[in-house]
Parts: sequence; C-alpha cells; structure tokens
Amino acid sequence: MIKAAAGSVMTKTVHSVRRADYSIIALDKFIQATRDSGYKGTASAISELVDNSIQAGATRIAISVAAKTSDDEEKVIEISVLDNGCGMDPPTLRQALRFGGSTRFGDRRGLGRYGMGLPNASLSQARRVAVFTWQSPKGARGHDTPTVYSSYLDVDEIVRCEMIEVPEPKVVKVPPSRCAGNSGTLVCWSQCDRLDNRRVSTIVRKLEVELGRRFRHFIWKGLRITINGDTLDAFDPLYLHPKAEISGAQLFGEEMRFEVRADPLDSRKTGWVSVRFTELPVHAWHKLSNDEKRRIGLSKGAGVSIVRGGREVDYGWFFMGSKHRENYDDWWRCEIQFDPILDEAFGITHTKQQARPQAHLIEALSPDLEATARALNGRARKAHTAVKARERFSEAERIANERDHLLRPLPRSVDPTARALMRELEESHPTLRDRPNEADRYSIIEHSVKDTSFFTLAHDGDKLVLVLNPDHPFYREIYKPLSEGEVSRDPQLRAKLELLLLAAARSEAAARGKIPALAKHRLEWSNTLAAFLSDK
Repeated sequence: MIKAAAGSVMTKTVHSVRRADYSIIALDKFIQATRDSGYKGTASAISELVDNSIQAGATRIAISVAAKTSDDEEKVIEISVLDNGCGMDPPTLRQALRFGGSTRFGDRRGLGRYGMGLPNASLSQARRVAVFTWQSPKGARGHDTPTVYSSYLDVDEIVRCEMIEVPEPKVVKVPPSRCAGNSGTLVCWSQCDRLDNRRVSTIVRKLEVELGRRFRHFIWKGLRITINGDTLDAFDPLYLHPKAEISGAQLFGEEMRFEVRADPLDSRKTGWVSVRFTELPVHAWHKLSNDEKRRIGLSKGAGVSIVRGGREVDYGWFFMGSKHRENYDDWWRCEIQFDPILDEAFGITHTKQQARPQAHLIEALSPDLEATARALNGRARKAHTAVKARERFSEAERIANERDHLLRPLPRSVDPTARALMRELEESHPTLRDRPNEADRYSIIEHSVKDTSFFTLAHDGDKLVLVLNPDHPFYREIYKPLSEGEVSRDPQLRAKLELLLLAAARSEAAARGKIPALAKHRLEWSNTLAAFLSDK
C-alpha cells in the first residue's frame, strides 16, 4: 500500500511536470524570443503605435524621445506616444496588451488586423511598457474629468514568472499631466534597451525621415504628428505632392490599374492595384551637391513605395523583373497602392513593414512595371547627356547673349516652320521651357532633325535655338571629337565653332522673305559636306 501510494504521488508529479513542459507557450522564453522578431528598428516599432492612434480616430499624435537619469546615474532614453483618439475602456486596454488580443482581429478596414502591434512593438524596444487611457464619461458635462486607467507589461516580471497575465487596469489617481482632453491614450516605453541609437538627436532625425514618408498620405489629409514638439513634415518619395517638403517631379504616363486575384486559385476574390511613376527634374537638380542629393533622398534612393490603406508598408526594388538597379534609376520613382484584400498576395506580415509579393502578383505586374522602368532609365540617360551638352554650349551661349545688343534686332514675324520646331523642342527639352534667366535669347541643343541638314534653327520671335543634328557626318567626324577630346585643352576653340554656326542660324532668322531659299541652301550645303566627309 505504501509503495502504491508513493507510485501514485510520483505519477501525479510526472503528469504535473508534463503539463508544464507541454504548455502551448513557455511564457518566460517566448517573451524573450519575440523581442527579436518582426521589427526592422525603432521607427518601425513606433509606426505600430502611430497605426493604433490613427485607427482610434486621432487627429493629433505627439511623440516624445527624452534622455533621463536612472537611479545609477546613467542616461537612459524613454519614449512615449500620446494621441487624442477615442481611448479604451478597461477590458479593451487589457486586450490591447495581449499578444493577439484585439477587438479588430482579421478586420481589413483599418491599419491593424492581428492584435500584435502594441505589445510586440513595445517590447521589441523596451523592457517595460505602460499604457494610460481615458474616455469621455457617458453623459459627461464639459467640466467633468475623464477617469484615466492604466496597465502595463514588464519583461523582467514575466521572465521571473511574476506576471502570467495582463494586470487588470487600475484607476490612476494622479495621472501624468499629458493625459488631458476628453479622450486619448498615452503609451510609455521605459528601460529601453534595444533602440537603434543611443543619442536622442539621432533617433529623432531618423524618425522624422521614416515616419514622414510612411504616414505622408495621412499628414496631407490633416493628421498632425509632432516629435519633441516639432511638427513632422510629410516626405513624398515621388517628389510630386505640392505640400511635400521637396517636390518638382512630373507624373510619367497615366496611372496603371490592375485587377489581381487575392488567391491565385480563387477567381471570385479580386482587388485593385494602382501604380504611378514620376520623373525627376534632371535639368533642375543635376547640379545639387552630393550632400544635398543625399539629404533629399535622391542618391541611391531608387525604388518602389508600396502603400496599404494610405500607409507605406515597404520601400524597395519590387516588380522590376530582370532589370537591375542603376545610377540613372535614381531619377524616377514609383508608388503602388493596393486594396487590403490583397494582403496575402503582397505578403504583408502583422508588422506591416515588409512586402513579399507572391508569384501570381509578380507575374501580373512585372512586365508593365519593368518596361516603364527601362523607359524612364533611358530618358534619364538622355537627359543627363543633354545636360552635359548644355554645359558644353554654355560659353558660346554666354558670349552670344552678351553681344546681342550690338546687332540689329531679329524680326518679330517668325517663319512657321521655325516656330513649330520651337514648340516641339520645348516638349522634349525641359531646359528650353524652364530658362533660369528669361533675358537669355540664345540656346544650343543637340537634336535629331527631320532632314539631312547639319544644323537647323527654332525661333519664336524672342528666343533662338541652334539645333545641331547628331546624325550628320560633320557632327560625328569633327564636332563630337572636338567637343569631347579637345575641349579640355582649348575650350575656346569649340566655343568659336559654335558661335560660327549660331551666327549662321541668326542670319537666316533675320533674312526677311528669304528664309525658304536659305533653308534650301543650308540643306544643299549640308548634303555636300556629308558627301565630302563620306568614306565611300
């Protein structure tokens, strides 16, 4: 009987151990392991809190990053996010601090779906997170003060098995002074041991860049985000929006729209993908210093912004097929917006900071996006070639503009062919449209012409453009070698040749009633010159 009793006790003990060993989650180890998963950095984690504030209807979000002195006199950083959203009642607060606890689980209408954001994001950066929240009491009058509730999570308490569930929210008798207004939520991170940087200024600078880009669409719609009291400006990676800190790009082509299956095996569920490309102003920005190009995100900033529900979830080199990224790709941008029903097709995770497009989505989008990217790359290459040519022509243009007052003014009446060519050139050469000095009358460009002339001219009664034909033998055999090879030795020689041709173009524009005959003579002269230079 004694042995049986002892065996019975032993069996119960083993079963008890087994129940502990085989629990679905080993809480103390899970909480430490999950801190290493999911978030690229501090900005990504704080973005989760901003998501929650937006979903709570907040119009103002205040982020604070501050260095404080700990008990052992070390400088530690604490971060908080305050909003004026709808706040939470005690049961909702308790659920919000659970991993997977959410009143909106699986709901695609907002920014969050899984209930992982608040606890996962917070503990990925800090060992303790405390949440204060308050709501307007039902039937409250203007002078009534809302009740503030608070709860928290603490990594050390969980590891020591002192915390196995979210503490029941308690009424805060003396809440932080920031807990003001009819409703809102304050999330505070302390014991921050996993921040990207240890300097407040560095953290703030990175937050300004990352959050300004990720939440740009919300900021343009009126959301106000501050970081240490300074209002956050929206950053548009397309450089298109007039309210963005930096703009000046142009839309390229029309917006593309694709209807895509949410599940490749189910044709009933589909969503829409919208794609926009922009072209950056090479002629206006090419002279920016390397430091300035880095500051505005131009250098090595080529890529695609993927936006879900108005919030950027990733930025990178997506849907480009076999095209590799090149330096010329810095001069265009792309934005993709998609319906939330396509989350799985885009491979969006609960952290909303990375896209892993599925094969059927890549197959649907890549051909058109790759073709457009290649076209824009080619346009950027040509634009830079044109800019370099403009720089070569600048000396001759300067001399001609300085000495134009010595000559008889050109007639205001213009040959229709020359005027039409001017309109055509302004469409393809932005430098002719956006002249920095409107007093400049003369320009020189390289542009293929419709006939075999070595040069032609465009004139609108005010400006005159000398157009050099790069397809003519004189350009290939003489002018190009001179401009590329000898320019560093004798730049004045090339400028004098350009002035010779510019003078011929001006004389033709000044010949009243003789322009058709002179144009014919120029064509014959060009053909004769081509014959003399021919190898045959």
